[in-house]
Amino acid sequence: MIAQRFFNVGVVLGLMGVAVLQPPSAYPAELAEIEQRGQLIVAVKDNLRPLGFRDATGSLQGLEIDIARRLAKELLGSPEAVVLQPVANRDRLSVVVEDQVDIAIARVTVTDSRARLVDFSIPYYLDGAGIITNDASINLLSDLDNQTIAVIKGSSTIPVIKYALPNAQLVGVDSYQEALFLLEAGEANAFAADQTVLTGWVQQYPDYRLLPYRLSGAALAIVMPKGLQYTELRQQVNQAIERWHAEGWLAERAAAWGLP
Repeated sequence: MIAQRFFNVGVVLGLMGVAVLQPPSAYPAELAEIEQRGQLIVAVKDNLRPLGFRDATGSLQGLEIDIARRLAKELLGSPEAVVLQPVANRDRLSVVVEDQVDIAIARVTVTDSRARLVDFSIPYYLDGAGIITNDASINLLSDLDNQTIAVIKGSSTIPVIKYALPNAQLVGVDSYQEALFLLEAGEANAFAADQTVLTGWVQQYPDYRLLPYRLSGAALAIVMPKGLQYTELRQQVNQAIERWHAEGWLAERAAAWGLP
C-alpha cells in the first residue's frame, strides 16, 4: 500500500523531470489490509459544524462522523472500528495519496482536477452556495438586489452570486470572522458561502437565517486512493452509500444535523 503511494508520487515527480525509481506493480488488496488491521482510518474535519466538529466534551460529532462510523460497521462489523484523524483543508487529499489514512470524509467536493489525483465515491450530500442574513426585511433572493453581500476572497461562490444577483455589491473578506464583523457592524446585508458552512454558522449564531435557496451544486464525496488494488474497497463504499440513499438514512442524518 505504501509502495503504491510512492508510485503515485513518482508519477508526479516524473512529470516534473525528477528521476525516481518505480516500485513493482503488484500490491496486496487494500480492503484486505483494512480487514486484517481491524480498523478503518478516516481523515475528518474537527472544526466544521455540522459535518465534523468537537462537542462540549471534545468528542467528534457531525454528519461526516456518522458516515465514517457507519462505514466502519459496514466493512468491519462495528461502528467503533474506526480511527478518526482530524485534517486541515490543505491536507485532505495528500493524506490519502501519501498513505496516512485509508479514506477521507472531510467536506471534499468532486472536481476534475482533484479526480486526477484521487478517486471519489458517489456523492453522499449535495452542497452549494447559499446566503445568510440577520436582516428581517430580507426573505427573498430579490430582496438582496442592490444590497451588499460579503464573500470569501477568491472563493467559487463569487461568480455564483454575480450571476444570481448581478446588481449586488460584493465585499471580499479574508475569513468568516471578518464576515461576521461586517454583518454585525451593518456594513454588509448578507454573507454568501457554502450551505454546509452557513448551516454551522446559523447553529452557532441563531440570530441569522439561511435563505431557502441553493444557488449552485457541489457534490460531497468520500476520497479514496487510485489503483486497481483498491477496486473492492471502492465497490464496497459505493454500494453502502447507494443503499443509504435508498433507505433514506443519509437524508435522515442530514436533517438531524440541520442541513437543508
